[in-house]
Amino acid sequence: MDRSGGAARPAVAIVGMRCQIDINGEGGFGWRLVAPNGRSVAVSLTSHDSHARCRDAFVRLCARHAETGGGIQHSTEGGWVWVIWDRAGKHLAGSARTYERHATCRSSYDRFRAMLPELGHAGPELWGET
Repeated sequence: MDRSGGAARPAVAIVGMRCQIDINGEGGFGWRLVAPNGRSVAVSLTSHDSHARCRDAFVRLCARHAETGGGIQHSTEGGWVWVIWDRAGKHLAGSARTYERHATCRSSYDRFRAMLPELGHAGPELWGET
């Protein structure tokens, strides 16, 4: 357990995580957090007009993680997804896939939330700039 900040919280492994920025068919940019095994962990739910603004949005999400809300909800495909939103209710990040079980979705959500403060301190390795 890590006791930084006075509160106990589990240590979260972020080694090998990568944040990739993709461009969609309309020219918008979105980030995707990828685990060392190649699976997408989370995706941005907003589109940005430049690579730099997209990267800044991810860094801001990590820095302001304590100011965000979130939760688990039914997906339109049947199943469960998780979402993180800002104070205004704008969806910022979400699960990269739909989960069959609520408990599995909740676990993924909790892991991502626990990673955010650590990712905010990650170096250039997170961006593939080693």
